[in-house]
Amino acid sequence: MTATTYLEGLEPGFDVPALPGMDEKQIETPCLVLDLDALERNIVKMGQEARAMGVRLRVHGKMHKSVNVAKLQLSIGGAVGVCCQKVSEAEVFARGGIGDILISNQVRGAAKIDRLARLPRFGARVSCCVDDPDNIPDLSAAAVRHGVTIGCLVELDCGARRCGVATAQEALGLAQAIIAAPGLEFAGIQAYQGAMQHLKLYEDRKAKFETAVALVREVVDALREEGIACETVTGGGTGSYHFEAKSGVYTELQCGSYAFMDADYGRVLDQNGNRLDESGFENALFILTSVMSHVKAGRAICDAGLKVQSVDSGLPVVFGRDDVAYIECSDEHGTLTDPNDVLKVNDRLRLVPGHCDPTCNLHDWYVGVRNGKVECLWPVSARGKAY
Repeated sequence: MTATTYLEGLEPGFDVPALPGMDEKQIETPCLVLDLDALERNIVKMGQEARAMGVRLRVHGKMHKSVNVAKLQLSIGGAVGVCCQKVSEAEVFARGGIGDILISNQVRGAAKIDRLARLPRFGARVSCCVDDPDNIPDLSAAAVRHGVTIGCLVELDCGARRCGVATAQEALGLAQAIIAAPGLEFAGIQAYQGAMQHLKLYEDRKAKFETAVALVREVVDALREEGIACETVTGGGTGSYHFEAKSGVYTELQCGSYAFMDADYGRVLDQNGNRLDESGFENALFILTSVMSHVKAGRAICDAGLKVQSVDSGLPVVFGRDDVAYIECSDEHGTLTDPNDVLKVNDRLRLVPGHCDPTCNLHDWYVGVRNGKVECLWPVSARGKAY
C-alpha cells in the first residue's frame, strides 16, 4: 500500500508514530502495531469457518473502531456488515462506506435517535436493538420524519443482566409492536452473552450457552406460533462462536476479538484444552514499547504505561519471550522483571494487551507492519465515539 492523502504533511514522532515505507525499527513508541500477515490469516480463517458452518458473519466494529479493518473483514473475510455499540460509532462506519450496520445496543434520547434515522443517507442499511416498548414510538417517529426504514431487533437477556428482555412473552410483545410501527421493520433477535466469551474452560462456556439458547429457542417458537418470521438470530463471539453456529437456531455471528486477539483470550481454552491464541487465532495486535531505563538490576522500565493500554482484564504479556515479564504499570511507565539483565536501553518489545477493545480506543493510529517494514498507517477511525 502507498501513503494516502490523509497522511500528507504528517510528521513522524509528533503527528504519527511512523509512515509507510519506514523500517520497523524507526517506529516511535509506544504505539499499536498490527502484524498484517497474522491479521489477514485471522480474518480469512473466521470467514471460512462461518461459511462452512452455514452462518453469516457480522464483525464487531467496537473492537477495532477502524473503517480500514472493517473493509478488510468484508473483502477477504466475507463479512456481511458490522455491528457497533453507539450511534456516533455507527456514523463513522457509515461515512466510511460500510453498507450494513447493526447497533447492537439500545438507542435512546431524541438527538441520538434522530442521528440514527439519518444514517441511511450515507447509503447504509441500519438497524438497532430494542428491549423497551416505550422506545418504539420514538424510533418510529424519527424514521417517518426522515423517510427511512430502521430495522429493529428484539434484544434478549442471555444471562449478562444488562440490556434485553428475559421472557418469550416480552419478546413477542416487542416484535408485534415493531411490526405495527410505521417506518420500522422487525429484523430479528439479538442474543449475545458477552461475559461467557472469557470463561476459561470450554465446559463452563458450553453450560452458559445452553442456558442462553434455551430462551432463544423459546422466543423463536413463540414468534412462529404467531406467524412472525424471524430470519435473523444474531450473537456469538470469539470465545463461543462454535456453539452459536452449530445450534441450529442462530443465523449470524458477531465476533470481534478474533481479528486481533489479546492476553485475556490467551487464557481461554478450546475443547481440547488448547489456548485460543495458539489453536485458533494468532496475536496480530501489539503495543510496541521501548526500554527507557535499566538502572536497577533485574528490573527494566519501558515506555508503555496505563495511558496506552487497558488493564481491566489483566496486564499485558511480553510476546515471544519467557525470560522477561511485564509486572506493573503507572501512567507513563511499565515495569519488567529482567532477572538475567538481558534487556538494554532502547530494546524493543511487543506486548500483547490484556483487553484489545479499550486499548485500541486509547490510540489514534494502527501501524501495519509486514516483513520488517511499515506497509500502512490506519486511523482508529471511531476513537472516542462513545455517544
